[in-house]
Amino acid sequence: MLPRIFTSRSLSAGAGAAALAAAVLLPGAGAATAAPASVAHAKPTAAETKAVVALTSQLSDRAAGSYFDTSSRRLVVNITDPSVADQVRATGAVARVVRYSTAQLHAAAGLLARQARIPGTAWGVDPRKDQVVVTADPTVTGAKLIRLDAAVHALGNKAVLRHRTSPFKPLIAGGDAIWGSGVRCSLGFNVSVGGAPYFLTAGHCGNASASWSDSQGGGEIGQTVDSHFPGTDYALVQYDDPGTDHPSTVDLYDGSIQQITRAADAYVGEQVQRSGSTTGVYGGQVTALDATVNYQEGSVFGLIDTTVCAEPGDSGGALFDGDAAIGLTSGGSGDCTSGGETFFQPVTAALSAEGATIP
Repeated sequence: MLPRIFTSRSLSAGAGAAALAAAVLLPGAGAATAAPASVAHAKPTAAETKAVVALTSQLSDRAAGSYFDTSSRRLVVNITDPSVADQVRATGAVARVVRYSTAQLHAAAGLLARQARIPGTAWGVDPRKDQVVVTADPTVTGAKLIRLDAAVHALGNKAVLRHRTSPFKPLIAGGDAIWGSGVRCSLGFNVSVGGAPYFLTAGHCGNASASWSDSQGGGEIGQTVDSHFPGTDYALVQYDDPGTDHPSTVDLYDGSIQQITRAADAYVGEQVQRSGSTTGVYGGQVTALDATVNYQEGSVFGLIDTTVCAEPGDSGGALFDGDAAIGLTSGGSGDCTSGGETFFQPVTAALSAEGATIP
């Protein structure tokens, strides 16, 4: 009997638990028509990115983050000291003088964490604005909104408040896909631990079920061996069959796949794509790193904030940039009709914590 082959594909899931589950499909299975992948954009080289990261670390408080400007197709480094502009230009990046340093903006975010950790809020540092962007969903009303307004106002120009029309939530759904204890999610990435086959998905999926099958009422294919949510949002599932072929690919929902050869950290301005079982493939841009989102179930830290849309059942699915694994779908606001905001668990952090590697 040939081993079953599982590919990184996202599917929708069962009903009303506080978490989703990882979705896996056999190759060649039918998929709903997905939105076209985002158009490829120029991007910085690995050497340019490495040089900018090293310089911003060296400059410390004289730097204020960096981002990729899609209009000029150049890396931009924010600085608070004009005298270091030549050092920035030497890396090939553009120097931009701003008012607040990274340390000042992180301190502002820390104040929000102490004074305004309210379910239905989120925040992250956006280097393009040189501000902490704070978001409130429609559940933040009355005394909670007054408290949030006061905290943001106290930060002056370091922070800006915006409002969403739909609530932040982990993306749970009912449906027919990979199943575990009445919930369904999306598989993020196939990985290896000590040479054995595993996959990563969202932690709120892993919390919901100890075992997974590839169809409703089907036989078990894997077991959750570690799960983290809230705080972070990732889970590790071990395939039952040690001979399972677990290719390092992502389903593009158009009959093709994207090979994944490495994991990488996101950068602001990066054009990324997400594959999920409910909506297929959608693209967008990274808007902030080290973001905090305060779900009703608890706070999650260190997330990637994006303009990528997602819907219930997409949780756990893969965020990627070409052949690079970037993140795991956590949750967000909005949908793929009107648009939305979605947060992702950085995959590099999950790999490091689990001692896992991309196959």
